Amino acid sequence: MAYDKTNTGTLAANTRKTEERHPDISGSINVDGKDYWLSGWRKFNKSDGGTFYSLSVKPKEARQEAPPARRGNAPPPDFSDLRSADDDIPF
Repeated sequence: MAYDKTNTGTLAANTRKTEERHPDISGSINVDGKDYWLSGWRKFNKSDGGTFYSLSVKPKEARQEAPPARRGNAPPPDFSDLRSADDDIPF
């Protein structure tokens, strides 16, 4: 029997935090079959000194692949029209 991950998630301490703006906790969550990144920052309530977490949710999107490299059989660009008489090398 397969484990159903729908409407579940995980959170853990962010061990890679190096700056104050980085989240204190991070993880992922699945809502209605869609995956999301979950981030949280520990905050302090000014009125009573209690703590709470402010959360951010971002959709997990497929990583974009690098643009295709220039094809080896394509001719190089022609810059001959950019030359002037002053461009000649004297040696």
